Amino acid sequence: MLITGTFLDEISHDIPHQNWGPREWEADFQHMKKAGIDTVILIRSGYRDFLTYPSAHLIKHNRCFTPPVDLVKLFLELSDRYGMHFYFGLYDSGAYWDSGNMQHEIDINRFVIDEVWKNYGHYASFKGWYLSMEISRKTKGAIEAFRTLGLQCKQVSGGLPTFMSPWIDGKKAVLAASGQLSKEDAVSLLDHEREWNEIFDGIQGAVDAVAFQDGHINYHELDDFFIVNKKLADRYGMQCWTNAESFDRDMPIKFLPIKFEKLRLKLEAAARVGYDKAITFEFSHFMSPQSVYGAAHHLYDRYMEYRHQHLSLR
Repeated sequence: MLITGTFLDEISHDIPHQNWGPREWEADFQHMKKAGIDTVILIRSGYRDFLTYPSAHLIKHNRCFTPPVDLVKLFLELSDRYGMHFYFGLYDSGAYWDSGNMQHEIDINRFVIDEVWKNYGHYASFKGWYLSMEISRKTKGAIEAFRTLGLQCKQVSGGLPTFMSPWIDGKKAVLAASGQLSKEDAVSLLDHEREWNEIFDGIQGAVDAVAFQDGHINYHELDDFFIVNKKLADRYGMQCWTNAESFDRDMPIKFLPIKFEKLRLKLEAAARVGYDKAITFEFSHFMSPQSVYGAAHHLYDRYMEYRHQHLSLR
């Protein structure tokens, strides 16, 4: 299974900024194109005070800073130029992480969705929406949030697809700020299936695809959890993607580019189960030839060798 999509991690919780301008971003779109990527997803359009575009609503009502560059416009122009599909990621106020309640995310993103579609919906590459609220289990208000915002995204844009990227509450689902690499109270396969069956039942029709993050479980667990994910997605008429994390959760330094062997194990597990698409978090930091991390340059080379080998066998 080959990677055909990547998040654009311009507004992040815990990944260092690379301070790229338009020239570096265009070079990266060229690298992505060469690597076979046809889909780019803005991880989130803003986080707390910082924004990717000059949102009149968020600047006025949330006292967010006006960004020096309109990155949404830049990414859409580059997506148009290089023939990629762009998915817009919603705003993250931070209130959910503080309170555990998603109601504020619903209230504020209702305005963001309308504003963004009015300002950017005319771009040919604007092909969908990313519901950026990250959950792993049955979270307070999650079903209502995904359903309400997913339906609004589809309604304003004439039915463009939506997707989400939750994580599996496995042994490696620990806080990035923690010194731990694993925990004892991991979700069982049975509980994972039961809880996500209920969530999917509640969001059916509002979310078109689900891309579970693949880095929070051990490698020998991949097939079992992937089988459950695909079965549930099929049951509720969703596409099942994999979010193949290209950073390593097994290292004490958070976060560095992943060892290629591990990335390959995850992609091949997704292929065995018949997933529909592979995206990654994320190309620019962890796989790009111009990443701040030297190891990312080599990961790009190893992946491109793998890709060429795979394509030659088709």
